Amino acid sequence: MKKNLLFILLLTVPMLAFGAKKGYKITFRVDGNSDSLIYMGYYHAQNRYFCDSAVNNGKGKFVFEGDKELSPGLYYFTNNHDRFVEFVVYHEPPRFTLHTDNENWMLRMTVKDSRENELFFNFKRAEEVYYQEMDEASHNVDSATFRSEYLPRYIHVLDSLRMSFIDKNPDCMLSRMMLATKDPDVPKEHPDGTPLENRERYDWLMAHFFDNMPLDDDFIIRTPKTIFYDRVMEYINKRMNGMPPEMICPLLDTLIDRAEPAHEVYRWLILNLTQHYLTSRIMVYDEVYVHLVLRYFAAGKVTGVEPSLIDEQVEQATRWERLLVGKEAPELILFDTLRRAASLYHMPGRYTLLLFWSPTCGHCRDIIPAVYNVYERYADSLEVSAFAILTEPDDGTIAKWKKFLADHHMTHPHWINLNGGEANVDWRQVYDIQTTPQIYLVDNKDHKFLAKKLNASILENIFKVLMEKKE
Repeated sequence: MKKNLLFILLLTVPMLAFGAKKGYKITFRVDGNSDSLIYMGYYHAQNRYFCDSAVNNGKGKFVFEGDKELSPGLYYFTNNHDRFVEFVVYHEPPRFTLHTDNENWMLRMTVKDSRENELFFNFKRAEEVYYQEMDEASHNVDSATFRSEYLPRYIHVLDSLRMSFIDKNPDCMLSRMMLATKDPDVPKEHPDGTPLENRERYDWLMAHFFDNMPLDDDFIIRTPKTIFYDRVMEYINKRMNGMPPEMICPLLDTLIDRAEPAHEVYRWLILNLTQHYLTSRIMVYDEVYVHLVLRYFAAGKVTGVEPSLIDEQVEQATRWERLLVGKEAPELILFDTLRRAASLYHMPGRYTLLLFWSPTCGHCRDIIPAVYNVYERYADSLEVSAFAILTEPDDGTIAKWKKFLADHHMTHPHWINLNGGEANVDWRQVYDIQTTPQIYLVDNKDHKFLAKKLNASILENIFKVLMEKKE
């Protein structure tokens, strides 16, 4: 349930697209249009939402009017036949008229009372000329010639068109949108002229990845997903791929803190990045989740969320903090199938595999036998014991448990099967057992977690590394 908590909260974010202020009145006239209804919508990170609709006055005139302010961003008009045109709301009262022809909504557009939209549509028309030329060329020459000769030429022309527009109109929203996805120019040398090594260039790029994106302006979240959302996800999923938590956390803090002046962007980043690391299957990334919750949720920096839900996240992060890789595993004392007491801190061997599972759990029925097979192959050579706890110790399950153990020949002398009904602590709370199976690897020398979130393939890879170290 808790793993879905932030996802539920994220569903409420788009509702913050409007604030109760001056209101708006946008007239959309489409000569020759017979639609009875046209919709107005906006972008929000990876999604699009409708926010208003207007009825045809019989002459192709649609008036969108409301008493709430439209937040800055890229909006659009559309109908039930997938006709579509975008427009800008930014630094001007949203009280203007867009007038076009039904033949082509974008190319025939004229604007009244909005300089931002005049610039927007003038640029879009100029850009479209080159796109049409490029499309014609792709049909008139063979694909190899098009890719080698025509495509690079048009890419250069379009890039020049965009940079010229940005230079002339640096403060308009379209310029800021186009710059937002541009990688900063990574220097090749230190100030003293010595060349930067590849690692230094990479570190510089990670520190400056969002230099061209106005994270401190809320309009940026209300743009197509390729501009804001995909850029953030590229940073998280590709650029940070394989980084340890101690490198990830400062980079995320810098990203989030830069957005603090923009309420929606700041809130979205905190909630989405927390959700991302909450559900990560990478064992060490629990540390990133804990860091984000304690830095932002616990410090009261998340707004628009029920206090009880914030408290739940802080409580969960506090529990997870005790269970991070490298932390000492809490002591457990339980009874095995013959009512003999066993202590996690007194298991034989070099390592202990700690498992929480039940034969009534479908995933457990698949995963535990596979894990046992891996364990059995390495148990003796690596001196690994197992502390396997039944998580559903009712009368009906105990019989199934014993049958499951017998059917799968789980009889290695150092694989100890324990009834979770009696213990020295509430292991569900201490180990935050909300789903099963949960599998850890503990170092018997200092009782610290070596690994977590294990399955058979991950466990085997870890055992292979330990074997190499041993040899």
